[in-house]
Amino acid sequence: MERRKFIRAAGAVLVATPWLDPLLWAQPSPSTKKQTRSTGETQVNTYTHTTAPTQFVEANGIRFAYRRFGNKAGVPLVFNTHLNGNLDNWDPAVTDGIAKEREVILFDNAGIGSSTGEVPTTFSGMAKNAIAFIEALSLKQVDVLGFSIGGMVAQNIVLQRPDLVRKLVLIGTGPRNGDGMTNLTPEAQAIFGKSFNPPEHLWLEVLFSPTATSQAAGLEFLKRTASRTENRDQDNNEKVVPAQIEAIQEWGKPLGERFEYLKSIKQPTLVVNGNHDVIVYTVNSLHLAQTLPNAKLILYSDANHGSYNQHHAEFVFDLNHFLNA
Repeated sequence: MERRKFIRAAGAVLVATPWLDPLLWAQPSPSTKKQTRSTGETQVNTYTHTTAPTQFVEANGIRFAYRRFGNKAGVPLVFNTHLNGNLDNWDPAVTDGIAKEREVILFDNAGIGSSTGEVPTTFSGMAKNAIAFIEALSLKQVDVLGFSIGGMVAQNIVLQRPDLVRKLVLIGTGPRNGDGMTNLTPEAQAIFGKSFNPPEHLWLEVLFSPTATSQAAGLEFLKRTASRTENRDQDNNEKVVPAQIEAIQEWGKPLGERFEYLKSIKQPTLVVNGNHDVIVYTVNSLHLAQTLPNAKLILYSDANHGSYNQHHAEFVFDLNHFLNA
């Protein structure tokens, strides 16, 4: 599988990136025919993570690719993905578990996967596009989940449109100017600079701890993410990661009093991480939980950046409990 490179300008950090192609992604399905069934007064979309068709909606001159499935009762949950992630990087054990109780909406933001447009170089710019996508679906209120840099986008969504967001879920992420957040952490740079055979084993180091139990959970995770064998998302192009890295660097800079902006986020927030995250240091989850006015923190044991993938059953239970409260 082709190795690509991205260069951090002005910092002279060169990272070899076999991780740009963790899996082969095929063209999305053009089919958008809905499959639903009614249970009492609740309409349930019978699609699952592996069968939901890729649909498209236009806003701000961008054609957004998305998939939605699950129980339509209540407020839908909109997912914002990680560095170089697309629709197929989400864990079916998580999304299908959540979909039993609420509607799940996965989407490619501008310039990602099958969506058109360019990736902004700030998380505020990405949030602006995410808001346009949500509004294009005629949704008046949503719950927002963000993983890794998706959590940084999620914070900006609620800052820009607090009326749009009911509850917030932040996984493996951190606040502006958090600890070790001026660039990729040294551990992340070392991991991303390696070659892996097969290439998708990169995620075993990015998302999971080096213990035998965590690595075994990682192998199961890789099987799950590969379970959608038809109509997979398009691969991200070579412009995606440099733009996202630039956004990370901008997010790492101080802006006013440190963490003060978090006090304006009044929404109930669930903060989740592993007890040893080397990609976005775990202490940043503590900063979020200590500063956000209405936050709950969960740290899963023996876990790295992908704690919610490793402890997916617990996470689904904890998340649904939080969103249902």
